[in-house]
Amino acid sequence: MIPIVKKFLSMQLYTKILLALVLGAVFGAMFNVDRDRVRIEYGPEREVTTKDVRKWENITVYAKNRTWVFGASEQDALIRNIDRLRPSERRAAKIEVTKIDRQTGERTMQVYENIRSVESVGTIATAIRPIGTIFIRLLTLIAIPLVISSLIVGATSLSDLSKVASIGAKTIGYYVITTSIAITIGLVAANLIQPGIRMPEEPRERFIAEFQDDIDARIDEELEVNIVDQIVNMIPTNPLNAMAEGEMLQIVFFGILFGLILTTIPRERAEPVIKVFEGIMDAMIKLVEFVMKIAPYGVFALIAATVGEFGFDILGTLLWYVMAVILGLLIHMFITYGILLKSLSSMHIIHFFKEIRPVQLIAFSTSSSAATLPVNMRTAEDKMGCSKETTSFILPLGATINMDGTALYQGVAAVFIAQVYGFDLNIAQQLTIVLTATLASIGTAPVPGVGIIMLIIVLRAIGVPEEGVALILGVDRLLDMMRTLTNVTGDAAANVIISESEGKRIDVEKVKI
Repeated sequence: MIPIVKKFLSMQLYTKILLALVLGAVFGAMFNVDRDRVRIEYGPEREVTTKDVRKWENITVYAKNRTWVFGASEQDALIRNIDRLRPSERRAAKIEVTKIDRQTGERTMQVYENIRSVESVGTIATAIRPIGTIFIRLLTLIAIPLVISSLIVGATSLSDLSKVASIGAKTIGYYVITTSIAITIGLVAANLIQPGIRMPEEPRERFIAEFQDDIDARIDEELEVNIVDQIVNMIPTNPLNAMAEGEMLQIVFFGILFGLILTTIPRERAEPVIKVFEGIMDAMIKLVEFVMKIAPYGVFALIAATVGEFGFDILGTLLWYVMAVILGLLIHMFITYGILLKSLSSMHIIHFFKEIRPVQLIAFSTSSSAATLPVNMRTAEDKMGCSKETTSFILPLGATINMDGTALYQGVAAVFIAQVYGFDLNIAQQLTIVLTATLASIGTAPVPGVGIIMLIIVLRAIGVPEEGVALILGVDRLLDMMRTLTNVTGDAAANVIISESEGKRIDVEKVKI
């Protein structure tokens, strides 16, 4: 056993993370959550009883003057509906469990009242999730101090305002163009594969019913795209509050503004402040190196828990939709970014994708551009020869407004939902998807799950029922991982291209094979 441990420890970081990802998926599949088993807690407060219920024919819930009936294997729908009830409503609810003896055919019924909770029964795969959560929180912990310190230090070295304007215009223009390309690729993939036409009627109705209340709650929110408001909201009223809330675009604005202002005061007074932020930046980079040592274990726990809880069953039903999204993401990631790198930089494409691998694996595991940002910044400077000045500006901005993968997914999802409902989207409506999804991606929080909110905005813009989002929620977590991977790859490609256009590549030798 010890030789195996020694060999694992001697592997490169990328190999460790990739191995952890594969083993985590296998582990999660082996110890996945039993879909035919729920744990019911019921009874008065001082006499709470726990009962494991397995292999039921149907479970009937009487609550809020409503009756819900859940058949075999409808565990998720049962738990979801019970969770929506307030504690007082749960205690007033009644659950009837009907079973049939496979041998005798005898039907039995058990009644549970004064319900406390109904939940799935976890496994060792889901029990280790806290290890992965700790890993994500450590990366998120680093992100804000690293971004603010590197932005301020970088801005002090860009004392020429014309340089700042040049980099800013190139960065925003590049991100808008690549986002539009990504959505177009998604629309083409969806129109060619036509995943919505291939979906059977029965699962369509089941998904809509299962997630209906979730979608209704989100539809009730005030959702709209207003580019003027996005620009106004970019300016924080309280920088400390922006940092506490993780408002990345506001942090970027404040960091750049603060750094530029430091260049306008006497150097002897600005120097101590700059040194403080240089020290913070160096400490955060060192902390990134430390956190990455536990990355394989965090990745293993995250993937094991996700696969263990999520399973692969639903992929069969939504296979064509999942294939359309993943195909579009791969085309955009390898072909679009590959062409841009080849034509606009001296970076060898193979070298780029080789060095970006650890960043991609962290993005895939965490589904968060913000959590991946510290690793992406370190890789850009240490492995790709990009300067701190451009990296500290382009990558934090990209983590906020560059959502190529998310936008592409929205294009496929919008067409998929329209096809399921029998809508034939014309050219004008598909162009509306491109415009709306591009605008909606600006200023979006770089955290898991935000793509669903953006998708509702897109569906409203083209007149397709927002309730259709329920069709894809079951596989959203998997696709969230894939689209985040694409997002961070796009950020890194933009950083290389724009850095070189500004003459800020500091070590050309590092880009050679």
